[in-house]
Amino acid sequence: MAVKVLVVDDSGFFRRRVSEILSSDTTIQVVGTASNGKEAIEQALALKPDVITMDYEMPMMDGITAVRHIMQRCPTPVLMFSSLTHEGARVTLDALDAGAVDFLPKNFEDISRNPDKVKQMLCEKVHSISRSNRRFGGFGSTPAPAPAPTPASASATSSLRSAAPATASARPAPAPVRPSPAAHAPAHHAPTSPAPKRKAYKLVAIGTSTGGPVALQRVLTQLPANFPAPIVLIQHMPAAFTKAFAERLDKLCRISVKEAEDGDILRPGLALLAPGGKQMMVDGRGAVKILPGDERLNYKPCVDITFGSAAKSYGDKVLAVVLTGMGADGREGARLLKQGGSQIWAQDEASCVIYGMPMAIVKADLADAVYSLDDIGRHLVEACL
Repeated sequence: MAVKVLVVDDSGFFRRRVSEILSSDTTIQVVGTASNGKEAIEQALALKPDVITMDYEMPMMDGITAVRHIMQRCPTPVLMFSSLTHEGARVTLDALDAGAVDFLPKNFEDISRNPDKVKQMLCEKVHSISRSNRRFGGFGSTPAPAPAPTPASASATSSLRSAAPATASARPAPAPVRPSPAAHAPAHHAPTSPAPKRKAYKLVAIGTSTGGPVALQRVLTQLPANFPAPIVLIQHMPAAFTKAFAERLDKLCRISVKEAEDGDILRPGLALLAPGGKQMMVDGRGAVKILPGDERLNYKPCVDITFGSAAKSYGDKVLAVVLTGMGADGREGARLLKQGGSQIWAQDEASCVIYGMPMAIVKADLADAVYSLDDIGRHLVEACL
């Protein structure tokens, strides 16, 4: 059965071009178009598409507001189009908080110069998010009100707050974090692993892709300011986005977060986010190396690269976590970490937006533990504090 898509954009040219590109794939059917957020909500309710492509700047109602309404009234996977600017990154992150699943750069030049590449990227994104878990709901401070948290998520939040030191007032307390998509799911999740044993880890490394910005926010806002291990984050994201994303996380979290720079030193209570378009490695002296993105690699940054360098530098003293995302990036790096005696955790299927990267870890028998997104932050505290 074809994937039904609603195309939303105030530009008639862009609506037509996106519709043409999608319609050229026989497994995709464009069932309607809309020129503003208000029309998008009406069409989503009437047509019940499998996927919505959404612009963010439109008359009458912008894309982010439309996403919030759609998630309340008829939750549907949304693919945002965004500009490759710092402001475009900020707006896109707001859209992901509101419930959008993924994004693509809105680049008219690429459509003209590389139509085949654009078609491949767009159609692949549509197919992948059409298969995503549809229990959406943003994690930011501005989305529409969510249902009350489940007892499990409430107790986890309470215990994590009590784990934070009294001196944490040097950084502002994070904004209230909304329950993850898993909190709205039926209570028939697959059983997850028992609580971890404590160990003196020298590094926590977290890799993720589609759904990762929301997942990372959910995990990191649960860590206290005195979290004892350095953290490295590898999120598949364009170069223009990672600085804005790091700034956003830094404002929300008790720990510090920054976009990694060459020569940065790993230290407790600091998370370094790999810069988009480049590769990040760590060495045994606790320094970060930022290298140019290799065109031969699909992902820039690449989880395998960072995980592999951590395996070489820290042996069995790494705790690696693989969160939601398409593909299998992180599997080979996790294999090296596992061979060295390090621990590997994977996010469970029920709480993933896309169960690709964690599934690759589980299927390769590399996962020492499988946890729900709601539990990962709490278990990181238990394992490291």
